[in-house]
Amino acid sequence: MNLPVIDGNNFITGAFQMKAIFGFQECLDVVQQGVQQIDENSTEVEKLEFGDVKKINCKAIFLIHQCVDHANFENIFATISSKEAWEVLDKFYSGGVKVKKVRLQMLRKQYELLQMEEQETIADYFTRIRILTNVMGSCGEKIHEEDVVENILGTLSVKFDHVVIAIEESKDLDNFKIDELQGSLEAHEQRFLEWLKIGNLKLYVLS
Repeated sequence: MNLPVIDGNNFITGAFQMKAIFGFQECLDVVQQGVQQIDENSTEVEKLEFGDVKKINCKAIFLIHQCVDHANFENIFATISSKEAWEVLDKFYSGGVKVKKVRLQMLRKQYELLQMEEQETIADYFTRIRILTNVMGSCGEKIHEEDVVENILGTLSVKFDHVVIAIEESKDLDNFKIDELQGSLEAHEQRFLEWLKIGNLKLYVLS
C-alpha cells in the first residue's frame, strides 16, 4: 500500500490516515490502549494472548516507523511500544505550544551558529543541516531553500572558499537548489581528495 509520510506540516491529516491504516491492520486498539503486561501467575491462554498482542504491537511500531520522516523518527526511535511512540508524536504536534516555542528558539540558535567542521565531509554536513531544518519545519518554522543555500555557502570550511566565490559569481542563488549545490561541492571535494592522493604519492616517490 501507499503509506503517508508524516512531517511537520501534515500531522493532522496524516494522523487520520494512520488511524485508518491501524484499523485496517487490526492494531488500532494496541496503539490506543497499549500492551497490558502479565505476571508469573498468568494462565497459558493469557500468555498466548499476550504473545499475540506483542506481535501486533511490533506491527504497529513498524507502520509508524515507515510513516514518519527522518526528523520525527529521531523523536520516537527509542520508544518500545506503539502507544508510547504515537503519544510522543501527538504531544509534539498537538500540545505544548510554549514548549514548541522554546524548542524552536533553541533550533534557530543552532541554525545561526552552524559551521562546517574541518574534517567533516560535504555529505555529512548537508545531512546535519537537513536534520536541523526538518526539525525546525516540524515546529512550524518556514525556511526558504535560497536562505539555506546562502547559509551553507557562508559556513563551509575554508578549503571551499574559492568554490564558494565561483558559485556566487556564476550562479543565480535565488534559483539554486540545495541538491545542486551539494552535487557541485561533492564534485570539488572528490577532485580535492584525488589531488591530495597524487600529491602524497609524488612526495613518497621523491623521498
